[in-house]
Amino acid sequence: MSDVKLILCTFPNAEQARQIGTVLVEKQLAGCVNLVPAVKSIYRWQGKIETASEVFAIFKTHADLLLAFEQTLTELHPYEVPEIIVLDPAHVAEPYRRWLLNSVKLPGQ
Repeated sequence: MSDVKLILCTFPNAEQARQIGTVLVEKQLAGCVNLVPAVKSIYRWQGKIETASEVFAIFKTHADLLLAFEQTLTELHPYEVPEIIVLDPAHVAEPYRRWLLNSVKLPGQ
């Protein structure tokens, strides 16, 4: 299991995704966020099928930052129930892992 984690999240628009992503990188809770514009989401909300245009975000962070990351993202996110899905990559190239660890602030640093 890797100490690098990927977090998937959607946002209602590019500006909110950019603003919140920037805050998480500035706070060193994420080393990077990739924003994928113009995804179409189909989901059930409050008993109805909804369709929305959203921005898809992929955050990269360290396992020790997950709790602080999730708390901060939840506070900043405009959705009542933000999508926060954590993936554990099977492999992370060591140079990328080192870069990520130098880009985040681990507890106790």
